[in-house]
Amino acid sequence: MEKIDAIIFDLGGVLIDIDYTKTRQAFENLGISNFNELYSQASQQDLFDRFETGQISGQHFINLLLNYFSEPISPNKVVHAWNAMLFDFQIEKLTLLEELAEKYPLFLLSNTNELHVPIVRQRLAKLTAKPLEAYFKKVYFSHELGLRKPNAEIFEVVCSENNLNPSTTLFIDDSIQHIEGAKKCGLQTIHLTPDKDLRAYFS
Repeated sequence: MEKIDAIIFDLGGVLIDIDYTKTRQAFENLGISNFNELYSQASQQDLFDRFETGQISGQHFINLLLNYFSEPISPNKVVHAWNAMLFDFQIEKLTLLEELAEKYPLFLLSNTNELHVPIVRQRLAKLTAKPLEAYFKKVYFSHELGLRKPNAEIFEVVCSENNLNPSTTLFIDDSIQHIEGAKKCGLQTIHLTPDKDLRAYFS
């Protein structure tokens, strides 16, 4: 790893455990057999892009998803299926963030939405009274910014607002398309896969 002056973390799959297959299975159990064609870690339909960039509300998103079902189903069941991918934080990763924050300014950059964020906060509250924002200089959520990874503009906004030099800024994400987007903007990157230990990169 080259010299770094700041670190930008992804959220899901890096700091909080997620499993996309749980949401796929949940929607399949509700009757959408091809949900993986609509949404996955690698790609997604425009509906999900619009939700992640705040163009539609959570209620509108759920109502649009209801159109994919051949039989009536409760909105609450759809919300539960959508949130099924979210698991827990690991205390070791929170400890690592605290250690790294003593050396570097830390930032969070997540493609997320108004239905996932409250669940993320609930999961964090199981381990600590500290809010998510306490671990970072600034938190960036795609649905609040109106931008999402891997588009160059979202990386440029984070770097510009915080006077970060991309060449000495490290970006950590579990999705290869986001890593490639960051590289095009000149950031250093770590593609974190399930078989890799985040702490090992900073030992």
